[in-house]
Amino acid sequence: MTTPTHTSYDRTGIYYWKCDRAAAFHGTEAVRPDHPLLEPQLLGALQARFPGTPLTLRPADGQGNHRTFRLALGDREAFVRTEDGPERDNYFDVETLVIAELHARGLPAPRVLACDCDRTDTPFAWQVLEYIPYPDLNQHAKQGTLALEPIAETIGESVARWQDLQPPGFGPFSARKAHASGSLSGLHASYRSYYLLNLQKHLDFLVAHTFFTEAQAAAILETISRHQDLLGIGQGCLVHKDLALWNILGPPQGIAAFIDWDDAISGDPMDDLSLLGCFYGAPVIGRALAGYARARPLPDNHVPRFWLHLLRNMLVKAVIRVGAGYFKRSDSFFLIGSGSTGADLETVTRARIDTAARGLNENLDLSVLS
Repeated sequence: MTTPTHTSYDRTGIYYWKCDRAAAFHGTEAVRPDHPLLEPQLLGALQARFPGTPLTLRPADGQGNHRTFRLALGDREAFVRTEDGPERDNYFDVETLVIAELHARGLPAPRVLACDCDRTDTPFAWQVLEYIPYPDLNQHAKQGTLALEPIAETIGESVARWQDLQPPGFGPFSARKAHASGSLSGLHASYRSYYLLNLQKHLDFLVAHTFFTEAQAAAILETISRHQDLLGIGQGCLVHKDLALWNILGPPQGIAAFIDWDDAISGDPMDDLSLLGCFYGAPVIGRALAGYARARPLPDNHVPRFWLHLLRNMLVKAVIRVGAGYFKRSDSFFLIGSGSTGADLETVTRARIDTAARGLNENLDLSVLS
């Protein structure tokens, strides 16, 4: 890798990109502003990167925070993502290294065919991934065809296996180091400093938008403060940080690829498993833990650590869901189950936060997770 020709920005001050970035909630709009130059600029950059190869580019209409495209690359199919936010984020460079590490461990993820964060030929970063010819598992779940509990075991085992990657530092990785030296290094010296980063800001946001009362926010902060000893880990491990069915591709009975590693961090072993708990109940989590234990012993205090991370992740999700207006959307939106509404999503969000706080305060086992 060569030294970048632009200033490389790291995600300092970021707990979670989608809500902490300067352009908060960029890309999460129900109707995105038109960028008429983005597609022709992207096509020109791809033609320069793959000279002599016939190219056809068309929008993919993904529901994530990136603008996405399908690319016919000669006789191959590829998937393209762009990052056009004003922060000039370069985390695609980090994701490229993370995916290489996954492949080295035999874990399924789409290969990176090309990536450019320099912004010399385009005013945005872009990434070309191999196309995986399967829908995400959430589509199967909405259709009622997903074998969720058996797949949960495979997910749990995969989480344990990618935790073999244990980079230095904690929190988001340095994009500067990823680009310059091809290495992964967390930006924080301690896990506690990362976990607590922007916590008060997130609580204040939820109070300001009447999701919480001041008393509710204070109670959550007090709960977390009383359990800070659980944050004293000495070594982080790879955490996907957005682990959910829509970030896993495959048939109804299996997994073809884990995708969207652009929020990956160095963190706690229970963080990714707690992310599954943001959406699914005890039977699914139990199977995921069983799969994890086949590949790696469960960490000490894994139940309270699960609750602590479920609480933090649900606070972030509440910030995003409030700020991006998810509670006003219909079941055509990927987060909302078939036949449900945005109001139902709000009810579930509040219930999950309450369950996580109770789990910590009352030392509950995971069977209470509905």
